[in-house]
Amino acid sequence: MRSGDFKQSYGELVALTDSRPVWLWSAILVVALIAAPYMLNSYALSFLIIILITGVGALGLNILTGYTGLISLGHVGFLVTGAYAYAVTVSKYGMPPIVGFLAAGIVPALASLVVGAPSLRLKGLYLAITTLAFSFIINTVILEARTLTNGARGISVQRPEIFGVSFDSDTAFTHLCLGFAIVTLFATLNIRRSRVGRAFVAIRDNDIAARVMGINLHAYKLFAFVTSAFITGIAGALYGIYLSFVSVEGFPFLLSIEALAILIVGGLGSALGAVLGTILIVLLPEATRFTFSLFSAQMDALFSTGAQELKSMLYGLVIILFLRFQPRGLVGAWHDIRRTWVNWPLRY
Repeated sequence: MRSGDFKQSYGELVALTDSRPVWLWSAILVVALIAAPYMLNSYALSFLIIILITGVGALGLNILTGYTGLISLGHVGFLVTGAYAYAVTVSKYGMPPIVGFLAAGIVPALASLVVGAPSLRLKGLYLAITTLAFSFIINTVILEARTLTNGARGISVQRPEIFGVSFDSDTAFTHLCLGFAIVTLFATLNIRRSRVGRAFVAIRDNDIAARVMGINLHAYKLFAFVTSAFITGIAGALYGIYLSFVSVEGFPFLLSIEALAILIVGGLGSALGAVLGTILIVLLPEATRFTFSLFSAQMDALFSTGAQELKSMLYGLVIILFLRFQPRGLVGAWHDIRRTWVNWPLRY
């Protein structure tokens, strides 16, 4: 049994993990996710796809809010920008899907410079309001640029075919989303343990001390915006492909609240927290609907007719409960459980 985390070298200190059980269970989880599309029905598979896509977006926001401490209420603007960048590139101009995914990352990254540059001297509530305004501006630009985006009519999107491999079926598309999710997870984990990641955390913890240490606050904040927007744009492209239709109405403001709820519930600044929070938040409305349907058929109908309003209520309730009783999120609870088990039975 592991009883500590003493490191003997710098390589051990920055390694993803030195625990063989962690690598083993991670490999088992990946194999299970690869096999899951062949065993799940279409309804359950749709939840798995949404979890994978949402996880990519949550990991992107975690770089900005979790690592760097910059609160964004307008991240849905990067989602819709990435979705439209892919749709316009692939569906309208017939470019390869690989080019479409690159555009889905690059265009939101460039847009993040527009909102990031004026926000360099802002933080807290002022930055949150600025990013919120950005999301509304993006929606207006998309609706007015009819020759490029078709305005309110939106753009139809087909499942991609990459290097001769078709992702038209739900099973194949799930594997595509899983590939993006794994790459994004490893990328964010490596960013966190790099010099850039340590600079992000220093800015989050104390920006004045970070500046004294020689960290360029403006450069690293912009880099956090660009990196976060790039990853979020990829998630937007995947979500647009899943919907088969890209429009402004398909990306409501509730998605930004959902992303923040994921980070709070999972644990700010933790990649594992973003994953755990995604699973809980995505499955929470369905689990709640199923629970109430056991007692009343009318409650089941209520969840069907007022899904968006009930989602907002659930997210607000979960945020309040976690902030009150478990501010460190699911990751904090998991660490407490591990610490209790390591010290058992001497803890009591």
